[in-house]
Amino acid sequence: MGDITFSPAVPTLTYQRVVEQIEQAILSGSIKPGQHLPSERDLMVQFSVSRPTIREALRVLQSQGLIASKPGGRGGPQVQALSPDSLGRSFTNLARIASLSLSELVQFRIVLESSACQLAAALRTEEQLEKMRDAVVRMEAEVAHGSDSFNRADLDFHAAVWDASHNALLRICGEAVAGSILKLMNDRMDRSADSTTAMQESVERDRAILHAIETGNPAAAGSTARNAIAAYFADYLDADGAVGLQALTGEGS
Repeated sequence: MGDITFSPAVPTLTYQRVVEQIEQAILSGSIKPGQHLPSERDLMVQFSVSRPTIREALRVLQSQGLIASKPGGRGGPQVQALSPDSLGRSFTNLARIASLSLSELVQFRIVLESSACQLAAALRTEEQLEKMRDAVVRMEAEVAHGSDSFNRADLDFHAAVWDASHNALLRICGEAVAGSILKLMNDRMDRSADSTTAMQESVERDRAILHAIETGNPAAAGSTARNAIAAYFADYLDADGAVGLQALTGEGS
C-alpha cells in the first residue's frame, strides 16, 4: 500500500444530514422553486432533531442560494430558482477556496462565450439582434460617463448573446463568470492611461462580434469572441496565463 495513510473517520454532523435530504428534494424537483418548506417546528418533528440543528441546516441552504427566508412570511423558507446571482456567488467562493487564478476564469469565459457566439450566429432571432444592437449603442453613449456604467452596458450585450445561444446552461454560467470579474473590468478601465480609448476599443470588439452573429457566421463569431476576450484581459495575466490564451485563440502557434 506504500505510504498512503488515512485519518480517523468523523461522524457526520446531524445538521448536514438535514441539509442533504432537503437539498436532494430540491434538486430532484420534489420541492419546486416558489414552494415553501415546512415550518421549523414541523421540520423538527420530521427530522427528530432540535431547533438549533434545523436553524443551522437552513442557514447552510440559504448560503447556497437554495432557499430564502422572508421575515413575517407565512410558512417556512421559500425554495429559490437557481440563478446567475447564486451561481456567481458559488464561483466567487470557489475562487477563494480553491485559489482559482484570473487566467483560469478568463479561459473558462473564453470557452463559454465563444461557444455561445457560435450558437447565436446560427440561432439568433431578430428581437435578440435588436437587444445586442441596443446594448452596443448604449456602450457608445456611456463612454463619457465612466467605466461602471459602460461595463454594465457591455455585460448587457453579452447577456443578449448568451440568450441568443438558446442554451440555458451557457447563459447561467456565462453571466455568473462575467459578473464575478466585473470589478476587474472596472479596475482595468480606471487605471488605464486612456480609459476613453480602452472603452472605444471594447465597443469595436463587440461590434465585430455582433457583425459575425448578424451575418450568420458561427466560425467567425466564435473566433472573434475568443480573440476579443483574450485581448481585453491580456495585460492582467502572467506568462503562464498568456500561454493558455495562445492555446485557446491559436495565436503564436
